[in-house]
Amino acid sequence: MTEVTPPCPARPASVLRQRHIIMIALGGAIGAGLFVGSSAAIAAVGPAVLLGFVAVGILVMLVMRMLGEMVTASPGKGSFVEYIRTAHGNGAAFTTGWLYWFFWLVALGSEAIAGAILLHDWIRLPVWVLATALIVALNLVNRMAVHIFGECEFWLSLIKVASIVAFVVAGGLYVAHVFGPGVPVVHNVTGHGGIFPHGGMGVLAIIPTLLFTMIGSEIATVAAGESAEPAKNVAYVTRSLGTRIMLFYSLSIALILMIVPWWTIEPGHSPFVAAMQVMGIPGAAACMRVVVLTAVLSCMNSSLYITSRILAELSRHGDAPALLQRRNSQNTPVNAIMANSLAGGVVAFSSILAPDTVFSFLLSCSGGVILLVYSLIVTAYVVTRRAATPAMRQAYFRLPFFPVINMATLGGVLVIFGAMLLNPSQRMTALASLGTTVFFVLIHALRRKKQA
Repeated sequence: MTEVTPPCPARPASVLRQRHIIMIALGGAIGAGLFVGSSAAIAAVGPAVLLGFVAVGILVMLVMRMLGEMVTASPGKGSFVEYIRTAHGNGAAFTTGWLYWFFWLVALGSEAIAGAILLHDWIRLPVWVLATALIVALNLVNRMAVHIFGECEFWLSLIKVASIVAFVVAGGLYVAHVFGPGVPVVHNVTGHGGIFPHGGMGVLAIIPTLLFTMIGSEIATVAAGESAEPAKNVAYVTRSLGTRIMLFYSLSIALILMIVPWWTIEPGHSPFVAAMQVMGIPGAAACMRVVVLTAVLSCMNSSLYITSRILAELSRHGDAPALLQRRNSQNTPVNAIMANSLAGGVVAFSSILAPDTVFSFLLSCSGGVILLVYSLIVTAYVVTRRAATPAMRQAYFRLPFFPVINMATLGGVLVIFGAMLLNPSQRMTALASLGTTVFFVLIHALRRKKQA
């Protein structure tokens, strides 16, 4: 019996604009991992971390380019999960959708606690109260018309992007001796063991961590589906997004390495604050606290948006309870938003009540699943491009060196997963993520057996 796919809901009267989608894409990829988490990577491998960021940036750029070409060739299907469904079938789509939902759900709960801890210094309320308040506030934002979400995310992302641009300009002027006493660039970069103070293998080991700081740009392809011109917006964003992200990351990290002796950077402390203190910028710590809080709120906002859309999409195909696809007068999936808010609250509370057991287990189970998602995007592109007509291939599929570059991208993802297995500190995350994947595969197999 042929399965009939339910039609996608009508496009909402309120839509996202191109500026919203650009900032959603940048905001999804630029988070607290850059402003704070990069300190651990710098401390671990030294100046060679810059090569790692460039390599990961190229990988993200290629995956986004492949996804963008598929969406441009056949717009309006929904999220990238639907393109995986077309290429690989319902089983792959079921597994990918739930894995991706689970990844961002854990991120939502984690960021809620991070934001609550930041706010606790200013608002003397219990952390669990502040975390709940943040989730409730962003739940209300997401329940409104989609352009309200877009406008909120636009300004949150704009603060992050403007902060990076201002830092790059100030850092460039400082390094060029336009202001300040100057800085010994060569000594700061190479004066403590050279470019590779811990050897080349150290860079490979840190790449999984760098990748997880740059994940999130694929949210823009989902958001573009709620715009007036989805194909045009996706094409524009995916062509330029990878380059912009790589420039933001590589320029800011390069300037930090030139301004601050890398061996003095402490893991867990923002390297941006250290660089601004060297440059003599007043209020550096306070400014960065605001920027990091903005990054956390932006991540929570995007997490709630993408999880609700993925869950509603799974529901339309019978892969989740049917009530989750119900939409309000603003055409937003209110039941999915509420379900994700509650589930995100459970994750947040687990980090308070059982940080070393339940929460640690959830982090491990979700940490590496994005690698499978990226792998399936790459293989779906190969299948879709080969199945396209010659006219469609000429019009929409322009990624050069096909399929060699696709296999190289897939190989890069496998290398990252292999590095996680070889690294004792990340091995459990890799194995737990494999277990999570197997779990959803088994769930799908049991559902098929029951339906048969």
